[in-house]
Amino acid sequence: MSNLHEKNILKNISQNNRAYYDYFIEDIYEAGIVLTGTEVKSLRSGKISIAESHADEIDGEIFLLNANIPEYMEANRYNHYPKRPRKLLLHANEIRKLIGLIKRKGYTLVPIAIYFNKKNKVKVALGLGRGKKNYDKRETIKEREWQRQKSRME
Repeated sequence: MSNLHEKNILKNISQNNRAYYDYFIEDIYEAGIVLTGTEVKSLRSGKISIAESHADEIDGEIFLLNANIPEYMEANRYNHYPKRPRKLLLHANEIRKLIGLIKRKGYTLVPIAIYFNKKNKVKVALGLGRGKKNYDKRETIKEREWQRQKSRME
């Protein structure tokens, strides 16, 4: 999340550390997300899993798919479905640009983090990434281990 405006983050809810391991993240976008009241209450308690989720285009709009926000137990019968598609709020020109990149060039939109901003709105940091091959992943591991050894020597 070093590319994001960290001063704008009030509370980090969830982070997808695996995204940097599986993808070359080239650009990061901040998007709002359409949620129900029980989903927000569940997020306030810090319960969400975005490790296996991604964003995709449906009918000209971008949706967050496969993100698991568990049911809020005190909500009774007004609860939400945990893995429902959730609409992401972006500017129209950003949506057009992202849809073009996803369809033509083989990019993927991966959620990197979900957080509350200073205005207490839930935001999603979307990384525009291209998938890594196995040899790229091995190179990432080598680089990380080298950085760790280098910091130990200092």
